[in-house]
Amino acid sequence: MDGFTVLRVLMLGTSLAFPAALFAQAGDKSEAKNMRLVGYSDLQARTAYQPIIHRQGNRWIAYVGHHGDRKLNPLTARMEDNGTSIMDVTNPNKPQYLAHIPGEEGKAEAGGAQMARLCSGTDLPRGDKGKFYLLRVFGNRAHEIWDVTDPANPALLTTIVRGLKGTHKNFWECDTGIAYLVSGDPQWRVSRMTQIYDLSDPAKPVFVRNFGLVGQQPGATGAAPINLHGAISTGPKGNRVYFGYGTNTDGVLQIVDRGRLLNGGKEPTVENLLYPQVSRLDMPPMHGAHTVFPMIGVDIPGFANSLLGKKRDFVVITDESIQKECMEGMQMAWFVDISTDTKPFGVANWGVPEKSGNFCTKGGRFGTHSSNENMTPLFYKRVMFFAYFNAGVRAVDVRDPFNPREIASFVPAMTENTVVLETPAGLGASMPFTEASRRRAIQTNNVEVDDRGYIYIVDRANTGMHILELTGAARAVANWAAAAK
Repeated sequence: MDGFTVLRVLMLGTSLAFPAALFAQAGDKSEAKNMRLVGYSDLQARTAYQPIIHRQGNRWIAYVGHHGDRKLNPLTARMEDNGTSIMDVTNPNKPQYLAHIPGEEGKAEAGGAQMARLCSGTDLPRGDKGKFYLLRVFGNRAHEIWDVTDPANPALLTTIVRGLKGTHKNFWECDTGIAYLVSGDPQWRVSRMTQIYDLSDPAKPVFVRNFGLVGQQPGATGAAPINLHGAISTGPKGNRVYFGYGTNTDGVLQIVDRGRLLNGGKEPTVENLLYPQVSRLDMPPMHGAHTVFPMIGVDIPGFANSLLGKKRDFVVITDESIQKECMEGMQMAWFVDISTDTKPFGVANWGVPEKSGNFCTKGGRFGTHSSNENMTPLFYKRVMFFAYFNAGVRAVDVRDPFNPREIASFVPAMTENTVVLETPAGLGASMPFTEASRRRAIQTNNVEVDDRGYIYIVDRANTGMHILELTGAARAVANWAAAAK
């Protein structure tokens, strides 16, 4: 395949697998350490946010949420507002683009359909046992459920709630149906708080309650606390929900008793909002909490002979880098010990050394954005993956959370679709940007893994989705006996 053919494939929105070296004809070269490129999709040149991967019968299907924009869908020959891409990744070498569900009109955070979650009817208490259900946002206005039993022909099942002023990073418990929806209820003082719904029967959503930090609720006075970013629940067994607030500033980790949250008083009074709160950790002003990932029951290698504390619990907090050229505090990952979860405290941090790639002047953003969220036993409590914008994706050995260490990385090559990332509206007016802010760069935005061990990264600057796997010494860290066959 010559260079002209490669470019033509990329422009036509085709998903093919080919050697990473060929990307150099359209941009720079990829960089890899203990990680290998398996397959690629250009995602129709759409700016991407959350990927999720689920097994549906004998097939593996990837769903990718997108930031707002408008692009050609070659499958329909129509221009469509960015929404949700659906791909068959059963053969990761040749991902097959199946469908695109358009989202809300608008650019970047103002449109699209950034967040996607999926549950099977077999897992949901009152779902149709033969169906699969996609929970997604519709821009900032609504939350929807789609029937994706036939992923090439998705059908809208119901709109859970509409008329919102914000949405973002939802979480759905498939075994109970409880969903924690990041929403902007018009009555609340912030554009992102929590609306909890029982979606155990996806066709009949049941509202449970609204929730947020004290000061966000209707009628409160003074400065409103920073917006919610997202939550992760450990379900009835763990009885904890971990909420992350803020992105690159004023972050908050809130640990909540799930039972009290669902069964306590529903009116958003100060007393009812505080009743389920187990603890709250306020981060330094220059750091946020994009992703709060629990690692429960970690055996600490160095404490094996200790009477106490040899097994401990942690939350890994991942900041989000916002500004180009490092015009903010350096965003990274923080390891917080929650073994006594009324008293969380930080024990370690991890980040990519900026000088290792002169990343601040490379173009685009540098710093963490998100981690994987699939708790597959293949990687859980062993390896975490962090999307690091212009530093690509990084694999970190977390078996000893007191001493996290990088074991693998992959920085994709740019393509003809890669664009200069725009500065978020209202955030760049007073920044002393240089010409580096006008450079194209890879912007690895989100990362997820599947139960087979494949790693999926998507790009904020329109480069597409890369499917990867660990190699070398890094591969040995994972628990391959737990991999899906």
